[in-house]
Amino acid sequence: MVPHAQFFYAGLAALAFTVGAAMCSQASEPIKIGMASSLSGDLAPYGLPPLKAVQLVVKEINDKGGIQGRPVELLVEDDACKPEMATNSATKLVAAGVTAVIGHICSGPTKAALPIYQAAKIVVISPSATSSLLNQDGEYPFFFRTIAADNVQARAQVDFTLQTLKVGKIAVLHDKGDYGKGLAEFAKSLIERSGQAQVVLFEGITPGAVDYSSVIQKIKHLGAEAVLFGGYHPEASKLVSQMRQKRLAIPFVSDDGVKNDTFIKVAGKDAEGVYASGPAEVADNPMAKAYREKFKQTEGTDPGAFFDNGVAAALALTNAIAKAGTTDPEAMARILRTSEVATPFGFIKFDAKGEPVGIGVTLYQATNGQFVQVR
Repeated sequence: MVPHAQFFYAGLAALAFTVGAAMCSQASEPIKIGMASSLSGDLAPYGLPPLKAVQLVVKEINDKGGIQGRPVELLVEDDACKPEMATNSATKLVAAGVTAVIGHICSGPTKAALPIYQAAKIVVISPSATSSLLNQDGEYPFFFRTIAADNVQARAQVDFTLQTLKVGKIAVLHDKGDYGKGLAEFAKSLIERSGQAQVVLFEGITPGAVDYSSVIQKIKHLGAEAVLFGGYHPEASKLVSQMRQKRLAIPFVSDDGVKNDTFIKVAGKDAEGVYASGPAEVADNPMAKAYREKFKQTEGTDPGAFFDNGVAAALALTNAIAKAGTTDPEAMARILRTSEVATPFGFIKFDAKGEPVGIGVTLYQATNGQFVQVR
């Protein structure tokens, strides 16, 4: 959903009004917002772009006078995409008195941290945690996300594999994590229910392993015509490279944990032709263009994975605070569910379980060193 230019300017005008019109005559206490992200380790390429996105939005708001005269103070914690570090990050942010948290980036850490935030009644918006098991039963009324859940992503992958690639035998692999395994399980179920193809192999691989020869031999022996993989780029790049080395050239279809420049750099020539799902392309959206240009001006490069989702999370959260006129979590959650906000994905809001209404999934293919939308 891409708004016309006039919607973009209307969105900026609305944001300027909500964050600036009610400015107080004196400086007030800052509104503390936490940012929990993966800023170190192999998965930092997923966490740094959303952080930069949130920093850009916060700077823009503070340059306009803050929210109702109160500056926004961003407190940042690194969880390295590890659940045990995420609980520590969450505890620190709660102790620091944050009003809300943008994060976490990975599904496992998000799952680990949510009970801590829930106990403190803190609104959480993740730009990238896609596990469908997060808030599956609506047990976390203050949890939201600006990305489609794994069941939506799995549907896009399976539909593409069956209808476009038209294969009959599929190997479904995962990295045993909350994100990868959950997505793979959805894919397996959808394939089996379709009656159009057979899952000839469903198996978890060990993250960080050097050699995946045994699983590749199974794929060949069972006659799989495509691989669906749930997980992140470090394992995906090894799998693809080793498959190509063993002259196994069947299609490789993966997720938004693989759709990034780092995968292409690590896998090199073997990345060519790999498919990956991810948020719908928004390059033609005027708001997306504006924030990407701001990123280029400050960083000198194009933004990476989940940048647009980070912008959307920051805009949705600050809009909720401004429109609610309070940092009360109940009031903020009500605005998030009932009031649309302009974002790089168009105008979005959230359903009863915090899922985004207005953000979809599409398929991309690695072509000449970059992921290009194919659907």
